Amino acid sequence: MIEIKFKNLERSEMAKEAVIDRLELLLEKFEVLRLSKIVVTLEMENSPVQAGPDLFKVKLHIKDGKYRGLIVTKDDINLYKALAHVADHMLEKLNRAGDKARVKKRSQARKEWKRRFEKSDDQESLDYQAS
Repeated sequence: MIEIKFKNLERSEMAKEAVIDRLELLLEKFEVLRLSKIVVTLEMENSPVQAGPDLFKVKLHIKDGKYRGLIVTKDDINLYKALAHVADHMLEKLNRAGDKARVKKRSQARKEWKRRFEKSDDQESLDYQAS
């Protein structure tokens, strides 16, 4: 489920469609995200004290599921550029999270194999001494 929030910014169908298009690319690569709650916050910051361009912030937060707790926030003077940066960075984070899980599984498997090997090695030396 994708929830899009607008903060200090008028709701825009064009912005919603851009968010959905960008997230669709992530959902194609990580199907498990389709079951997760994803919140995207589009925000505009402008300073009443200091003159200058408006700053757009995009925050992507995966609230639950396998990748629960991943958050990426980017800002830019262009909302769509900020959205592109967020999508790219989240893709990197998701890839890294998958790599960490795979490395952890591999490490646990090696430890288990080593434990079994040492156990069988000890048993063989006991059998040899009994002969």
